[in-house]
Amino acid sequence: MAVPKKRTSKSKKQIRKTVWKEKANQAARKAFSLAQLILSGRSKSFYYTANDKSYESSESTYIDKSDNS
Repeated sequence: MAVPKKRTSKSKKQIRKTVWKEKANQAARKAFSLAQLILSGRSKSFYYTANDKSYESSESTYIDKSDNS
């Protein structure tokens, strides 16, 4: 015969929820930081797709700011 499981305590439920939310916050902070880096032009070696109107098609662009020219 099946036996019902015990309930999870409120504190354990809250801990799991907090851990889940912190992972999401960390991913959001990382994505925002990367976006700021790209927009500021300080990225040394990051490839991304440019969706500019001046391009005929979407091209892969490499930004290299280490060149002092």
